[in-house]
Amino acid sequence: MSETRAWGFTDDRGTAVEAVRAPVRVAAYVRAGAALLDLGVTPVAVYGSGHDGDVLDPVKAGRLEAAGVPYLGAGRALDEARLEGPRPDLIVDVTYDGKSAYAVDEGVAERVGVPVVALSVGNELTLGAIIGRFGELAVALGGSGSGAPAAGVAEAAESLASAEAVLRDVAAVVDVSVLALSGAGPDQVHLARPQAWPELARLAELGVRLLDPGPGPGANWLTADWERVAALAPGLVLYDSRANAVVPTGTAAGSAAESGSAAGARVAPWNPETPPSAVAYAAFFLEFAEALRA
Repeated sequence: MSETRAWGFTDDRGTAVEAVRAPVRVAAYVRAGAALLDLGVTPVAVYGSGHDGDVLDPVKAGRLEAAGVPYLGAGRALDEARLEGPRPDLIVDVTYDGKSAYAVDEGVAERVGVPVVALSVGNELTLGAIIGRFGELAVALGGSGSGAPAAGVAEAAESLASAEAVLRDVAAVVDVSVLALSGAGPDQVHLARPQAWPELARLAELGVRLLDPGPGPGANWLTADWERVAALAPGLVLYDSRANAVVPTGTAAGSAAESGSAAGARVAPWNPETPPSAVAYAAFFLEFAEALRA
């Protein structure tokens, strides 16, 4: 896009951002920044969520560390001083409710005069639609999909389709029940409701037998104890591998998960904040297919 033409993008809250030229210095929430990097847009900086600390969670980082993208700390700790260094002209966040940005304090962004774009990662969109929206933003920012890099977009899409085909074939012959969860401590665990998570819903569409934790409070998670995991008797536990979650393997808190069935449940990692790009989800689906048939 020519710098002499007006630039605009409408995010998934219906917020229209306009500028005299396309932004070139993008700061982003870690998940969004990792996706943009996969799509040919390198952020000038990324920040975390309220779950994150002063060090970037390697599970959420994608290729950001290797690309040398600086980390500014948790989003709610961002202030005008921290944004002075990278001097962004656009902030890219995510939204789960279609109303507010998830990780950044928009008041801070407003005070420094930087517009915020928030793209949905909630279950009102399919996984394919979420990935597509990040692709649209990347194109608008001059990344993959505009001009010569289009071949890379096509290749990534083909890789995702191939990974989904592999997973579909494995799920068709391996009858294993799968429970997705996030460990919260020795006495508590959050059990994922499959249809509340676009990637889990996609796994179900591909034939994976995902366990629903049952009735109770919570739209995305049902909070329970580890004995509930054992009662559900999963053949495979898909555990939240982010730094803020308790990993079942080798912990007292996860003993019930590890003995979730008579034969013993296997475990495999799941990042609930996988970067919304075809590259990242292709890798996840292939890794999960291997775990499923192990």
